Amino acid sequence: MSSEYAKQLGAKLRAIRTQQGLSLHGVEEKSQGRWKAVVVGSYERGDRAVTVQRLAELADFYGVPVQELLPGTTPGGAAEPPPKLVLDLERLAGVPAEKAGPLQRYAATIQSQRGDYNGKVLSIRQDDLRTLAVIYDQSPSVLTEQLISWGVLDADARRAVASHEES
Repeated sequence: MSSEYAKQLGAKLRAIRTQQGLSLHGVEEKSQGRWKAVVVGSYERGDRAVTVQRLAELADFYGVPVQELLPGTTPGGAAEPPPKLVLDLERLAGVPAEKAGPLQRYAATIQSQRGDYNGKVLSIRQDDLRTLAVIYDQSPSVLTEQLISWGVLDADARRAVASHEES
């Protein structure tokens, strides 16, 4: 493994660990000593080569696909982040609760987590749409059409959902 590749791999490992709010010692504690802080740190610095087996085990520990840790790949396999979907919260407030109750509660939860209370629009991710589709017992594309018909999503959302379903 080239030292540049090892450094890039290490940067990916560090990014995943920090996204999960873990210190090196936190990894050791959470893994109950299976992953030593000094070893994980040496992987992250590119000072120590990691075997494919150990990389797969570490990916499993972090709960991410192995390809997310490999240099030259980006989250979701795209060169840019997936397009966001923007909910019109003002229109959502006008949709009867018997239809939109789950969506209203979900949006309120996201607002609370983000501390985002502008009340006009809310960006959601493709993963949020998939979760909502499960709640509504529909496919993401069918739910997208329903939200467009309610006036909660712009018709451009079709392209974002279609491009995500193709990948």
